Amino acid sequence: MDTILVVNAGSSSVKFQVFVVEGEGRLLRMIKGQVEGIGSRPRLRANGAGGDPMADRAYPIEAIPDVPAAMSVAGEWLRSEVRVNPLAVGHRVVHGGPDYERPVLVDHGVVSRLERFVALAPLHQPHNLAPIRSILANFPTVPQVACFDTAFHRTHGPLADHYAIPHQLHAEGVRRYGFHGLSYEYISRSLPQIAPDIAKRRVIVAHLGSGASMCAMKDGLSVESTMGFTALDGLPMGTRPGQLDPGVVLYLISEKGMAAAKVQEFLYRDCGLKGLSGVSNDMRELEASTDPQARLAVDYFAYRVGLNAGMLAAALQGLDAFVFTAGIGENSSGIRARVAEQLRWLGVTLDEAENARHSSLISGKNSLIPVYVIPTDEELMIAQHTLSLLMNGHSRNTRHKRVS
Repeated sequence: MDTILVVNAGSSSVKFQVFVVEGEGRLLRMIKGQVEGIGSRPRLRANGAGGDPMADRAYPIEAIPDVPAAMSVAGEWLRSEVRVNPLAVGHRVVHGGPDYERPVLVDHGVVSRLERFVALAPLHQPHNLAPIRSILANFPTVPQVACFDTAFHRTHGPLADHYAIPHQLHAEGVRRYGFHGLSYEYISRSLPQIAPDIAKRRVIVAHLGSGASMCAMKDGLSVESTMGFTALDGLPMGTRPGQLDPGVVLYLISEKGMAAAKVQEFLYRDCGLKGLSGVSNDMRELEASTDPQARLAVDYFAYRVGLNAGMLAAALQGLDAFVFTAGIGENSSGIRARVAEQLRWLGVTLDEAENARHSSLISGKNSLIPVYVIPTDEELMIAQHTLSLLMNGHSRNTRHKRVS
């Protein structure tokens, strides 16, 4: 049985999925699992394609102190008990910088180049690279593919790509990258089947989760994104502030005496919904809370989504459809309703019953803009890219066609 292993590693968990390669390159999800609580309360959980449990095991802290140890435990379980020996491993890597515009086969040189972007994605990049290094060290003949969250946005033209800073900094890589690209790419590929009439038109996709961003797409390609140089920009997120006057950072340094490392920790872990509410970074808890600050955080989130939708509609010079995706976008009918209210000026109305049912099409019959809910599948996107590179035997790191 030929399989592809997909790995998405974070600071405290390693999520993995196994896909079976069927005839004509079709992929069938076989296993979905994770090693969670790394360094605190390690636990291996895994389910089959139908949701049936396959593993649920606790481990002592010292058994899984870090990501490489988690990879070792998950890999041993897959090899010894499930008899999975993948053809290749695909990885989510948040930042590809200016170098990588396509998924790429990994070697030590690629890893070294990707290490340069750790400072631009400190919550993600080090942990994305850890399992790649582990597999390179222990299974050097297994092909690995890095799939980048920035790659989908490399179709941006120069007006969307630049900051108003000296060109030399842009040449060094200080530019607007955009993130969540694997999610947006999946939505772009899904639209021709779900909504063929608007698939190639002007579409805003809202990837709303603990990490949140929005993307303006035209002809299925990214034109503009709310995120920029790092994953701090744009919408407020679980623990990240989103759009922030750079003067705030200068104030924290000059007036509060915070060192750069402390400012980084603060912006990535103590702001966003968590900082604004003082209650939680989890939208489910905030929506259920009666605390006034929690209410403010929820209202602020919806308000900012509405503001950024206006910006993206301007970038597109109009709007033909709006799509919700990711954890909050797919599951919170309340947030969708609040955002739709922010978009009434565009002629958006919701069908309350369809929204409550989490239907695919949730806009009202008289809505000028159709509104969709489309579950994303970044892992399937990674598996498809991995299989494609495996079959082609090489990576073509060429530029997408630019959107004019």
